[in-house]
Amino acid sequence: MIALNSEMVKHRKNSHQLRARQRFGKYRIERRLAQGGFAFVYQAMDTIEGVRVALKMPHNEFVTPKMLESFQREARMVARLDHPNIMPLKDASFIEGRFVIASRLGEKPLSDRLRNRMAFDTALDLSLQMTAAVAYAHRMKIIHCDLKPENMILLPDGRLQLTDFGIAKVAQKTVIGSGSGTVGYMAPEQAMGRPSSKSDVFSLGLIIYRMFTGTLPEWPFEWPYPGYASLKRKAHPELVDIIRRALDIRPQKRFRDAQELLNSLQKVRRKALLFHDRKRRGTGLTN
Repeated sequence: MIALNSEMVKHRKNSHQLRARQRFGKYRIERRLAQGGFAFVYQAMDTIEGVRVALKMPHNEFVTPKMLESFQREARMVARLDHPNIMPLKDASFIEGRFVIASRLGEKPLSDRLRNRMAFDTALDLSLQMTAAVAYAHRMKIIHCDLKPENMILLPDGRLQLTDFGIAKVAQKTVIGSGSGTVGYMAPEQAMGRPSSKSDVFSLGLIIYRMFTGTLPEWPFEWPYPGYASLKRKAHPELVDIIRRALDIRPQKRFRDAQELLNSLQKVRRKALLFHDRKRRGTGLTN
């Protein structure tokens, strides 16, 4: 997958950013999508296959033989993931002395969709999709460690695909250590360097809570969170209890993994939709 030798990292001090319309290997850069502590992300056109892709390019100071070996191990593990809600890794290689991770480009990240109010049934559907993706990974003995709306891509057909498997894990080890991640969506024990499948459950809980309420809970995570009145008004009590359990600050009180969370969401799905529809019709509640 990635041949490791000194030639591949000799240009890592070249940290210039790419420009729109610039040719980069077989890709034509269209725009920069994001910049984080670990990498730049660009939208580009694959001029051979004729498809748009997202190119993640780790900052050159992080591209060391140790990081590449770690990524190679993770990439081999991630290559086993085959699920409709997980975006497969398209390619990982060196282009013009830069390490590049390529994946198919979706319509937009969930973070963009969250800028506007989300209908109840849409929030529930996306909750089930993202939890199904993480549940599958947990069954494959993989934890994501960096679940956030930016890593959840929405496709034109309404499907959500989770990305950055493996990449996020390597980034954490490379940048800071096992306690790194995206602070806004990180479980308390993960911040202390003890991530587990229950940490992913907590992160899912935060994203789900934000989709239903428009509010992202913050540390010190004391229930009830801001937006709770809105959640209670439109969500079935059993759904509220599921979300609250996912967000318990004590890992031992949470669902043991995303599969257990998914099972609970699936059981309450129909009941939650009927409850919300009755509340909406009876009280004028907006969807």
